[in-house]
Amino acid sequence: MRMNLTILATIALLLVQTSVLPWLIPDVWHDRLLPNIPFIMTVYVALFAGRHRGFLFGLCFGLLQDLLFYGHLMGAYGFGMALIGYLIGLAFERRPRILSSTMLAVGVGSAALDSIVYWVYKLFQVTDLSYGFALYWEIVPTLLLQLVIALLLYLPVRRWLLKSAPSSGEERPA
Repeated sequence: MRMNLTILATIALLLVQTSVLPWLIPDVWHDRLLPNIPFIMTVYVALFAGRHRGFLFGLCFGLLQDLLFYGHLMGAYGFGMALIGYLIGLAFERRPRILSSTMLAVGVGSAALDSIVYWVYKLFQVTDLSYGFALYWEIVPTLLLQLVIALLLYLPVRRWLLKSAPSSGEERPA
C-alpha cells in the first residue's frame, strides 16, 4: 500500500516538475537545468525500499519520461534510471541511510544517469555535442539543482518510506 502511494506522489511530483519548475527556472537556463524529480524519488526508493523496487521504480518512471518528453529515442532514461536504481540499492544495502550518504547517492547517480543518456544519444547519433561541453553545460548544473531538490525532499520522503508498523514486542496498555 505504501509503495502505491509513493507512485502516486511521484506522479504528482512529475506534474510539479513539468508545470511549476519551468516558471521558477530563468529562461536563459532552460537549456542547462533539466531537473528530474522522478529520478530523485527512484534513488530514495532504492535506498529505503531496496534495489529491486528501485530498479522497477526507475524502469517505469524512466520509460514514462521517455514516452512523455524524449520521443526521438525510447528507452535511454528507462535503461539509465533502472540501472542506477538497482546499483544504488545494491551499493547502499548494508550502509546507514544518513543525509550525507543519501546526497552522495543522488549526486553520483545524477551524474551517472546524465552520462549514460549522453552516451546512448551519442551512440545513436542523436547529439553531436562533446562530452566536455555536455558535462559543463548540462550535467553539472543539473546535478547541483537535483541536490537542492533532494535536500528539500529528504525528511518527508525518509519519514514516509521508513514509517513502520509497531513491533510485536511492544507492550500494549491493558
